[in-house]
Amino acid sequence: MAMAILLHPHPFSLLISLALFSLLLNTTFCFHPKLFNVSKLQSDSDWSPAGATWYGPANGAGSDGGACGYEDAVEKAPFSAKVSAGGPSLFQSGKGCGACYQVKCTENAACSGSPVTVTLTDECPGCVSESTHFDLSGTAFGAMAKSGQADQLRNAGVLQIQYKRVECEYPGTSVVFQVDSGSNPNYFASLIEYEDGDGDLARVDLQQGLDSDMWVPMQRSWGAVWKLDYGSELRAPFSIRLTAVESGNTLVAKNVIPAGWQPGKTYRSLVNFDG
Repeated sequence: MAMAILLHPHPFSLLISLALFSLLLNTTFCFHPKLFNVSKLQSDSDWSPAGATWYGPANGAGSDGGACGYEDAVEKAPFSAKVSAGGPSLFQSGKGCGACYQVKCTENAACSGSPVTVTLTDECPGCVSESTHFDLSGTAFGAMAKSGQADQLRNAGVLQIQYKRVECEYPGTSVVFQVDSGSNPNYFASLIEYEDGDGDLARVDLQQGLDSDMWVPMQRSWGAVWKLDYGSELRAPFSIRLTAVESGNTLVAKNVIPAGWQPGKTYRSLVNFDG
């Protein structure tokens, strides 16, 4: 006959066993939240795939202003030649002018993997091989490379990259209005540049004189140039109200275009969007 023996462990021994088990559990399976970088995972998920090429001089700004109308400003601070033309989904018939993006590459041995911030200043109508395509300036394309390997990366010609939309930041720079050379007393047009934040504009309105409270909507002429064909003589000074695309934020440049304004002249405001 088999005999079943029921053991009754001493209470003190049971306590020791539980203590040892608890110590082992805490030592082996302790979770350290600081090692699990949730914010990094979230930021990585913001990146999307795109194609990238480059154009113009190897260390240049692509073209002289391009389809947004920025002219030689693309070569100077704050753009500093880190600019890009965009395929149709980015350029959006000019609505994308001024938007800022970060781009980076990892698939080529010369890629640094570090992001480079660029401003959309031109159009690449033939860049349709991918749903999103950046035709970067030679400077911007080379900036994605490891130190000393910019030429090697540019020699690749075409890359698959990652990109994401970011806020534009031009520290110490206010919004600038470059009056179109075709403007006259009845017709006013201006290039608008260096907007912090969204960078691109959904709406522009003009207010005449010192005593008016009426805002008249302007129309996009082309690229980053906005116009008002008033049909009668406009009364300066002009205040100009800007409305950003993504955020909907508004900014008023009060009396930025003075009485006696002249076509072809540039007028710098004292304001900018908060980044």
